[in-house]
Amino acid sequence: MQKLQMKNDECPQCGSLHLVTDGINGEVVCSQCGLVIIENTLDRAPEWRAYTLEERRSKSRTGAPIRYSNFDKGLHTTIHCFRDASGNSLSAKAKRRAWRLRKWQNSTRVRDSRNRNLMQAMNELQMLSEKLHVSSSIKELAAVIYRKALDEDLSRGRTIAGIIAAALYVACRFTETPKTLNDIVRVSSRSRGEVSRVYRLLVRTLKIEMPSHDPLNYVSRIAAKANIPGEVQGVAVKILRKAKRKRLTMGKDPLGVASAVLYIACHKEGENVTQKEISEAAGVTEVTLRNRKKELIEKLDLL
Repeated sequence: MQKLQMKNDECPQCGSLHLVTDGINGEVVCSQCGLVIIENTLDRAPEWRAYTLEERRSKSRTGAPIRYSNFDKGLHTTIHCFRDASGNSLSAKAKRRAWRLRKWQNSTRVRDSRNRNLMQAMNELQMLSEKLHVSSSIKELAAVIYRKALDEDLSRGRTIAGIIAAALYVACRFTETPKTLNDIVRVSSRSRGEVSRVYRLLVRTLKIEMPSHDPLNYVSRIAAKANIPGEVQGVAVKILRKAKRKRLTMGKDPLGVASAVLYIACHKEGENVTQKEISEAAGVTEVTLRNRKKELIEKLDLL
């Protein structure tokens, strides 16, 4: 027996909220007075048993989950033209009829302008996701954002590739994935100005509250590109956390702050890494690195 506390249901006899579900007898009983509230409840579990993951997959009769990154959400129908449901071969007349049905079904899938738009957009999203190596959850979130933008008619007068790139950047920012706007633009066919304009439009129109960039997410990424050892990264993280406590990172480029703390940590640990190597790994200029380094050294008293 499994004890449950149900929010909306209570015992009609004593008013207790502590109800007990008996899965064997199919009853819901009050644990205070013993009143049987519900009898003959439905067992929604499968009637088969599976002891391994492969056996569970083979016995499961449900389809794949809905994916918003597919233009039809994966809820499409495929017409087979060679065999019937029993596995028997179709006659020549039935094959010709099935071929005609299949042809009409494929043509009607993309006849609608919205479906054509979604098909092109989801192909673009798949390409960008593969180039950036983002997870499937971020790709699904970007697809949902694009569908909302399409419902708001934001695609009018704008390119599909630009909206998809901006939606993917919104998804990365919202999930705090360390992908910058330059990373998105580098793999996209649109310019930085166009993607940034559409990004601001999406955030403003869809009323998305974006979290601020955390420089801590970029430390390991820059260190890996500049071949900086883990001990130095640990020192850089300590410096960065001290700077965040004093609010020295607010309003600053996170890549510039992360590159500056890495450069300071390299000098503290005697690691021979130049400003040029770190700035190239971070994608910032040496001037930005020196300015952030100077501010951190003065305000954190790191001399």
